[in-house]
Amino acid sequence: MELFYRSYGNGQPLIILHGLYGISDNWVNYARKLSDKFKIYIPDQRNHGQSGHSIHFNYDVMTEDINEFIETHNIKNPVLMGHSMGGKVAMKFTLDYPDIVSKLIVIDMSMRKYQLREFHSNIINAMLDIDFTKIKSRNDVESFLSKYIKDDRIRLFVMKNLHRTEKQSFSWRINLNAIIDNLDYVFEEITSDNKFHGKTLFIRGQHSDYIKDEDYTEMKKYFPNSELKTISNAGHWVQADNPDEFFETLSEFINH
Repeated sequence: MELFYRSYGNGQPLIILHGLYGISDNWVNYARKLSDKFKIYIPDQRNHGQSGHSIHFNYDVMTEDINEFIETHNIKNPVLMGHSMGGKVAMKFTLDYPDIVSKLIVIDMSMRKYQLREFHSNIINAMLDIDFTKIKSRNDVESFLSKYIKDDRIRLFVMKNLHRTEKQSFSWRINLNAIIDNLDYVFEEITSDNKFHGKTLFIRGQHSDYIKDEDYTEMKKYFPNSELKTISNAGHWVQADNPDEFFETLSEFINH
């Protein structure tokens, strides 16, 4: 599938993969900060943002999307970075194609299976229940979402999916039906018979349980040349909760 993407800077290629409900725009600030040394590519993954919609939504097809993206844009030896769902895509791609990736960065995601969490249910229910025929402005959308999503940052994160249609009404860009139909695949574990011996950085939030110590022990079998960094005062959205420490940790890894 052809993916919409944003691109910044020049230098060694760095591909950033957003998480579930995310879009490429979520990572623009970091891309601009890194653009003096790197050529940044931020694709919208399938069923997200401005990329195509499909009934197929799992790590096999998302991995092949990234392979096609790299081939199409003739990208050589990229650093690959992914957050949450994007982290699983990044890990699977790297294990499937270990000779393509130069370095791997995974943000707050392990290889194991996860259960559907309350905040995922809240996001899905909020996005499904909104009646756009009664919506006149973005403020109306935020007011409605606030009943389901109490955290201001997560609510604004979800609203990045909002856009105006040709008829000047509002709609979601994200393909909610495909995501709901495939949620079991999104939370499924990833496995491989391969290993990636390149440099790998796992980043987790201090207050997040997405990467437990035992998860890292297991992942190190697949990524033996890896390290784990914990960002203080941060949850699952590490890059938003403590951007300064996150950027310092990221920069130290990719610049050496």
